[in-house]
Amino acid sequence: MQDRHTPQLPHSAGPVTGAVRRLTVEFDGRVRPRTLRRTVQRARRDLAGVPEGALPELVERLARERLRSAPSARR
Repeated sequence: MQDRHTPQLPHSAGPVTGAVRRLTVEFDGRVRPRTLRRTVQRARRDLAGVPEGALPELVERLARERLRSAPSARR
């Protein structure tokens, strides 16, 4: 089921998919998969207008920072 507040971004699936894959390993057991996926999708949406070549790194960095700041990710 898709989050109705997070639009699909088919043209940017690569940065989103890669970030989700890597951050899932990093936050395993600390963040729910659905929360992680939504965080990455929102980071991508918030980076609209950024050059495509910079997206993979920036999407992952922004999502990581947001996940680290979330109360559910703190140990």
